[in-house]
Amino acid sequence: MKILAIEADKLTANRLVETLSSQYYTVEVAPDGETGWEFVQAFTYDLVLVDVQLPQLDGIGLCQQIRAEGYTLPLLLLTDRDNRRDRLRGLDAGADDIYPLEPFDGEDLLARVRALLRRGATTVFPVLQWGDLRLDPRTCEVTYADRLLSLTPKEYGLLELFLRNPHRVFSCGAILDRLWAFQDVPGEYAVRTHIKDLRHKLKDVGAPAETIETVYGMGYRLQHYENPAALDAGDTERIRQQTLTALSGVWYRFQTRIREQVEILERATDALRQRALDGELRRQAECEAHTLAGSLGTFGLMKGSHLARKIERRLQADRIWEEREARGLCELVGALRREIDRSSAHLVGEAASRRDDRPLLLLVDGDRAVASALALEARGWGLRSRVAPNLPTARKKVEREAPDLVLLDLGVANSTEESLKFLGELTHRTPPIPVLVFTERDSLTDRLEVARAGGNTFLQKPMLPARVLDAVTQVLHRGDPPDARVMVVDDDPKILEILRTLLAPWGLKVTTLDDPRRFWDTLSAFAPDLLVVDLKMPHVSGIEVCQIVRNDARWGGLPIVCLLDRADPKAIERVFAFGADDFAIKPIVGPELVARILNRLERFRLLQQLARTDR
Repeated sequence: MKILAIEADKLTANRLVETLSSQYYTVEVAPDGETGWEFVQAFTYDLVLVDVQLPQLDGIGLCQQIRAEGYTLPLLLLTDRDNRRDRLRGLDAGADDIYPLEPFDGEDLLARVRALLRRGATTVFPVLQWGDLRLDPRTCEVTYADRLLSLTPKEYGLLELFLRNPHRVFSCGAILDRLWAFQDVPGEYAVRTHIKDLRHKLKDVGAPAETIETVYGMGYRLQHYENPAALDAGDTERIRQQTLTALSGVWYRFQTRIREQVEILERATDALRQRALDGELRRQAECEAHTLAGSLGTFGLMKGSHLARKIERRLQADRIWEEREARGLCELVGALRREIDRSSAHLVGEAASRRDDRPLLLLVDGDRAVASALALEARGWGLRSRVAPNLPTARKKVEREAPDLVLLDLGVANSTEESLKFLGELTHRTPPIPVLVFTERDSLTDRLEVARAGGNTFLQKPMLPARVLDAVTQVLHRGDPPDARVMVVDDDPKILEILRTLLAPWGLKVTTLDDPRRFWDTLSAFAPDLLVVDLKMPHVSGIEVCQIVRNDARWGGLPIVCLLDRADPKAIERVFAFGADDFAIKPIVGPELVARILNRLERFRLLQQLARTDR
């Protein structure tokens, strides 16, 4: 975990670094308040230590500024003396705890740090566990099947990062950001070296060889462990089901076009049987088979994708066909038609239940009169609504309907702790569900706990329904990551709509382009933060798009993700050689592509922040 110490006195700063580093924390030091504020804006920290007496901007003012800008990370205020006035001023300024530097007690400091880190986390893991692998943050001990591992601080930090985020893929850049102080950031080779050493040590004590899994082109993650008591093994399946359910709406809109593509293949095979297949129809059929191979797999029709790929390969041969070969191609097209017909009924059924594209608001409130008034008002704001009078009903509705936002009354459960736990569950979903708290409670403690649990807005009852819905719509239109723009270029409109459907729930603004000849005008008008481009397109290829972008002074640093038809090493080498930052293989796997895009955006923003800090 990463801690920022804002301390002007070098001797005190060294004592803080030595004490915290002994427990494997990554520590950065800022010598004054202004520099500390720049660090908070530029980097991600789990905890900030702030001395009261700082040059340029004192600790009290810095705490106020951090809270005024909406940062909710834990703040520990350091004072030279323990007096009531400093405690009150510090707590009023937004500090979570006060620590007197004299006399310096390392064990007391570490206990306070651990308490704040636990309090700052929505879900507390006293001991992090993955099967027989256990990491105890209190003692910094790591064991596998009761065998103790001797790890370096960076190896310990890596393992803790993966255990705390068991389903997330971390790029080398994201790992460097979290485990190294910015003054000491090495190259990405250092991450790979530490990963290799950690794997060897895990293997030596009997852990599986791929405990830490390499996700090619993306980074590293903890290998999925089939034990629901240790990790939520249903998360991956739930994400997959949510993705396919969303894509069923795209299928519903494009099913006519898909049938037209199959009809072109059937016309080509009919012409082939009559020995009348000309070059124009063959090339058209080959193109349709190519796009079907990519889009069908993304819809979950893997068998159909494989059939389309076989048809494409056979149509690529421009030659005289023997009768046996023509008959085999006809059989493949017939099998493709049957597979699409078989799967279409299920996908259309899914889509029919999701034709209403209005955002869904879940009202979790035991007061029927209040909930009914809000549900009625929501209609006028273009929203659908559901009401849950208690938490068990709310959890069922969340799993069944995946609302876009939840309005939660803290008094709906027997205790505030139960309501906050439910709030934490929503903010830790993939993607997270925003939560507005609407309650009669109005204490500083309640507001602080809601902020720590990840709540977006705190609204106090009573309030006019129109004002509540105004706050709801503001949150719905608040992007995460903020103002991130993604431009997708692909000649297949189904792929464009699929990507829009996948990326929209993450707050990304997406524009799509099916004609690469209009690429430059669209790029200049939309000004994206990331570009997704298909490698194989008519008129202008994905390679040529990469070259155009990299040759321009303004857009030369734009992150580019290339879509490839298959894992061809030569094609992968070419896209990287001509400027791509990453790639994905069709058929698109929704969660993995989203992870790639979010990782690239995160890295891009970090580099921009570093550039601004250097200036």
